[in-house]
Amino acid sequence: MQIKNTAINDLNSGLLLDHEENLKLLSKKHQNLEQIIDVIANYNIAIPSWALGAGGTRFGKFGFGGEPSTLEQKIEDIAVINTLTKSANAISLHIPWDIPKDPEGIKATAEKLGIQFDAMNSNTFQDQEDQEYSYKFGSLCHTDKSVRDQAVAHNKEVIDYGVALGSKSLTVWLADGSNFPGQLNFRRAFENTLSSLKEIYAHLPSDWKLFIEYKPYEPNFYSMVIQDWGTSHMLAKDLGEQAYTLVDLGHHLPNTNIEHIVATLMTRGMLGGFHFNDSKYGDDDLSVGVIKPYQLFLIFNELVFGMQNNPANNPIPAWMIDASHNLKDPLEDLIQSIEAIETAYAKALLIDQKALESAQLKNDVASAQRILQDAFNTDVKTILAEARRRNGGAIDPILAYRKLDVRNQLIKERGMNSSATGL
Repeated sequence: MQIKNTAINDLNSGLLLDHEENLKLLSKKHQNLEQIIDVIANYNIAIPSWALGAGGTRFGKFGFGGEPSTLEQKIEDIAVINTLTKSANAISLHIPWDIPKDPEGIKATAEKLGIQFDAMNSNTFQDQEDQEYSYKFGSLCHTDKSVRDQAVAHNKEVIDYGVALGSKSLTVWLADGSNFPGQLNFRRAFENTLSSLKEIYAHLPSDWKLFIEYKPYEPNFYSMVIQDWGTSHMLAKDLGEQAYTLVDLGHHLPNTNIEHIVATLMTRGMLGGFHFNDSKYGDDDLSVGVIKPYQLFLIFNELVFGMQNNPANNPIPAWMIDASHNLKDPLEDLIQSIEAIETAYAKALLIDQKALESAQLKNDVASAQRILQDAFNTDVKTILAEARRRNGGAIDPILAYRKLDVRNQLIKERGMNSSATGL
């Protein structure tokens, strides 16, 4: 399904009068409004290929109908999101869930729809039907070199797919760890992992990046080989200048100061990627911003400061959503997550950084808090809407999605029983 620009323009026309009035009021309050609109208008977030179908739990999965059953259809769905939001012009592929059997054809389909290929994602946390060795007791850390070699070969294959598609990065997330004391020799597991990563790193093209993800627990509940940002940072530093740490918002213990981690990594030029989601108890993979919107805002405050004050030359992070949606229409959920991310970003851009620095240097705690909260409490919906409108997107993407009856159109095209690949 493709949405015509005329349909969006027709829907925007009914909202334009109120929108322009709101924009005038906002411009009187904020002198840097045009600059903020421009930043948001040029901001894009990658959509993971596994997020276009119904999410699931260990106990069940409930379909929505019209789910994309092929990689081509997933790219089409991302194009729908991008047409409405003008902020989702890239797909992040997961292999082997979405192997591009015809890379040239897939690349041509994506280019036609204005979609690029962001980071590639490998999978050594599941056993596949055709693999020789099991990852039950680990992959890159495994005691058996044959298992490690198999996992390394898979990652190299993922890089090769990415090269064919025009991707420039690989994300490695390991489920490796242990459930019981004594099960794993921590030092040996770390050294095996580093040795395996060095082989993968050696296969990287010179213009690629390697992102190392971390997680404190799950699926293993006694230890994880890459359990925190410090371990990821050590591995990346040992690999070389093309390796970075990737921060996933859900991959932290409750109440972890994630914004502090972000600031520290950027100080060292080591923040390579960012996975957006939200959580109440653990790695819940909830829609972005539904639980901790203020924390997301504080994280973006550090990201904005880090990008504007960057002596370590930290690259612009690779942005990607990594959430699940067990009850919501996946496309609506992704649109809402994009809006939540851009809301936090726009509010962070509203912070008076000079005034905040002055308050910090004077140890004026109350003023510093007020400066942050004044920005956070500002309604930025009009800013986001104007950024979309200038790019030809929808002033209200969810309203447009429903007015255009997208889900039912997809059901008509694909049927009620179509199912997306993935978990």
